[in-house]
Amino acid sequence: MASDLRRKEELPQLTQRIVETYVEVGTINHLGHRPLPRYDVVISALEDLKDIIYPGYRRREGLHLGNVTYHVGDLIDGLHDKLTTQIARALQHEARVTDNIDPNDSQADYEAKGQAMAIDFLEKIPDLRRLLATDVHAAYDGDPACKSQDEVIFCYPGHDAITTHRIAHELYKMGVPFIPRMMSEYAHRQTGIDIHPGATIGPHFFIDHGTGVVIGETCHIGAHVKLYQGVTLGALSFATDNDGNLVRGHKRHPTLEDHVVIYANATVLGGKTVVGHHSVIGSSVWLTHSVQPRTTVLMEKPKLRIREELPDELAPELNYHI
Repeated sequence: MASDLRRKEELPQLTQRIVETYVEVGTINHLGHRPLPRYDVVISALEDLKDIIYPGYRRREGLHLGNVTYHVGDLIDGLHDKLTTQIARALQHEARVTDNIDPNDSQADYEAKGQAMAIDFLEKIPDLRRLLATDVHAAYDGDPACKSQDEVIFCYPGHDAITTHRIAHELYKMGVPFIPRMMSEYAHRQTGIDIHPGATIGPHFFIDHGTGVVIGETCHIGAHVKLYQGVTLGALSFATDNDGNLVRGHKRHPTLEDHVVIYANATVLGGKTVVGHHSVIGSSVWLTHSVQPRTTVLMEKPKLRIREELPDELAPELNYHI
């Protein structure tokens, strides 16, 4: 059946009703002349950074010491431009939403600040590579199914998530708004691992399997820590002020000291909760208080209920064994 062209006459009125909501519900639209950071450019910059950190593993093949300098130089030049513009946009947006706009600031001032922060960040890439190399070692040493460190870089979602986190965390520490969270949520969608860019994570960090891991903003994680899938490092409660608004900026998430292992689906909550070094938290544990170093925390062994079904002529009723 052919479409009724007369119904198209209703569309201008529908359009007007939609546009009216842009005033009525003004909190979920961004209209004006101050552009936000572009998601596609931020993710492109993230992928460029991964290409620099792991040359030869990703988009460009045939790299060797004779041509890698040109390749990295080209990426660095492009990253300078991308990050300068996107950080400038993020800074201007932050000033607007926090009512911290200086009327004397021009677009050029934001661009200058963005460039300075972009260059400061790019200076950190050598140290980022050294730190991420320890994470590759941790994955290889911590998983007997892993055949090589190349496999970690190619295949392990936990390592991909921590790579993005280490990049986003450096930007977060520098005070770059918005962009670190854009990167971390991209990794969350790609890997199923949710690490807030504010979380502080030491070297030799490994997330095995990874799906469903959540690491909150104010977590402090030491060196040589290993997490399994489904682990939550979260807040115990959310404090509010006298007006009922959430109190932000205080430590809400736990601290894990060095050489801690937390097994699948365990939940550790609270800003005052400290898991001492060389401790082990077992699967499905719910922990809301600190434990001393070299402590093992386990759930009581559950009872299995096994139902055995036999042929009717032998056992007309079901037998249960505990």
